[in-house]
Amino acid sequence: MYGFIPKFILIFCILLLIYPSYALSDNQENLDALRDRIQTLQKDIISKAKEKQDASNALRETERAISTINRKQKQLLEEKHQADQKFKHFKTQYQQLSVDIALEQNRLDKLLYQQYVNGQQDHLRLLLNQQNPNQLARDMHYFKHLSLARTNTINTLHNNKKKLEVLTQAIQNKRAEIITIQNEYSTQSSKLKQQKLKHQTILSQVSEQIAKQQNEVEKLQRDEKRIADVVTKINKILSQQKNSPGLYNNELPKALQGQAPFSSLKGKLHLPVRGKLVSRFGGQRSSGRVTWKGLFISSPKGSDVKAIANGQVVFADWLRGFGNLMIIDHGKSYMSLYGNNETLYKEVGDIIQSGDTITAVGNSGGNQDSGLYFELRHKGQPFDPLTWIKIE
Repeated sequence: MYGFIPKFILIFCILLLIYPSYALSDNQENLDALRDRIQTLQKDIISKAKEKQDASNALRETERAISTINRKQKQLLEEKHQADQKFKHFKTQYQQLSVDIALEQNRLDKLLYQQYVNGQQDHLRLLLNQQNPNQLARDMHYFKHLSLARTNTINTLHNNKKKLEVLTQAIQNKRAEIITIQNEYSTQSSKLKQQKLKHQTILSQVSEQIAKQQNEVEKLQRDEKRIADVVTKINKILSQQKNSPGLYNNELPKALQGQAPFSSLKGKLHLPVRGKLVSRFGGQRSSGRVTWKGLFISSPKGSDVKAIANGQVVFADWLRGFGNLMIIDHGKSYMSLYGNNETLYKEVGDIIQSGDTITAVGNSGGNQDSGLYFELRHKGQPFDPLTWIKIE
């Protein structure tokens, strides 16, 4: 793009020829108003875009938090299910042990009663029938051990019952804890879902506003483009007329004898293709914000491009802004670049001799005009090729 002041002067000159002065003033004011409006809208779009990004980030974090809580809730449900299963298992054991204890207690009661009755009868028989005292002693000792065994059994059953009661209480406490945490997660989840809905609404509203403003900007830019197109065409004609007596290269690189270092070839090199130098090193590019880092040589599509010196291909591929690009390393950190080609004839690693055909001219990389973009660089920094090249 061209700078604002040259555009204004050219537009003013054109309009001066075809419009009266008051019409020129009105049109210029309209153009200025259009540009001011576009600038204001673009600033607002940038601000809205940041707001949209903030809403998008907040939505992302909210959805992540919802996902985390949902995962924890699922884990809690699994823990609750396991606790319920253990509770049922212990409850069954508890009930069975209660039955066993009741049976044991019943049997023990009968045994003790029988022992008591038998014991009384034995003493009575001993007194009345003069029964053998040793036999009576043995019977009493037997009943004593039997009673002790039953007592131990009852104690064991009671201990197991207490353990089951403790475990059952622990499981009930765990279930209560899980339910409490579940309720808390449910509350958090509900709040996060409300936040998510809020962020989605903001995101949708901001996106809609941006879309409307972008449509308005595009409409205003189309209005401005009607004048800008005229200016561009006139500037192009004037530029062509201005550059018409410019340099034209007819001589191509030739084979060099020996292996002279590249630095010794300053002033002896030739441009890689025949054609007119349209753009030079340091000149402003069409955007007006950057300068040319090399030369653009206008040449018919398919024209042979020659290597300017001996070297080795280190890059041969398509690159945005340069189209089909080839880079040759000439040693000592010197490189030559050949861009916008239609065809690359050499590959990475190929050894190149001065004057070899390496590419064919094209307009790749989005260029409208056919030609070769050519750069020279040392230690990665571009320098003016015309300080090293002979134009013939």
